[in-house]
Amino acid sequence: MADPLSADAFLAALKGEGARVVEYDGWRTRNRNHKGKWGPVNGVMVHHTVTRGTDATVKLCVDGHGDLPGPLCHAVIAKDGTVHVIGYGRANHAGLGDPGVLDAVIAEGPLPKVDEASKDGNRHFYGFECENLGDGKDPWPAAQVDAVVRVCAALCRAHGWGTTGMTSVIGHSEWQPGKIDPKGPGISMDSFRKSVAARLSAPPTFTVRAGDTLGWIAEAYGTSVDELRHLNPDIKDPDKLAVGQTVKLPS
Repeated sequence: MADPLSADAFLAALKGEGARVVEYDGWRTRNRNHKGKWGPVNGVMVHHTVTRGTDATVKLCVDGHGDLPGPLCHAVIAKDGTVHVIGYGRANHAGLGDPGVLDAVIAEGPLPKVDEASKDGNRHFYGFECENLGDGKDPWPAAQVDAVVRVCAALCRAHGWGTTGMTSVIGHSEWQPGKIDPKGPGISMDSFRKSVAARLSAPPTFTVRAGDTLGWIAEAYGTSVDELRHLNPDIKDPDKLAVGQTVKLPS
């Protein structure tokens, strides 16, 4: 259980895990907070969109549809692995779900069979929508799967989740009766969770972007320039980092 990350910390966590991020205009203040509290957050929920085409998928998740206004998630993960951040705060992605599942997520214990829809999930989960038809035939490219793993690992790492289990990451089908997402050939939430756990067991790193300095990275991750230089002895000038360079972070 935790307060949501700030928008800046959320973005830094995704990029620090190596996710390829595109920021949609106005994402930081696009939310449904006027409809209810955002937080405490307890985990990450993965969905598929039942759409084809990245532009159309992003627009749908920004605007919503019918009686379900947007944003419909915090970010859309495209087929090519690009993470389109579209909103931040309360989003219409989870809906009502099983309170027993939330209890299991908080405890990082085994997930029960979902059979009830009475708990507000929009308050408690980060949500990622993945561009996919959801027909069980539409493929999940390796780049997209890798991006799902990276964003889930990023938030688990930022919040310290995943220390006793990986049920901090769940699918919509594990939250709400009647849902099937995410669905596709060769993917499952168990496989996602195993990959996230494997990534979390490796030392955390940050991938440098244009303009990043050790001072900014240290501030973003609550450490010091001296500590980062100790972990990265090959860095000679803390103000001159190469784009794409990997910087080791404290565990």
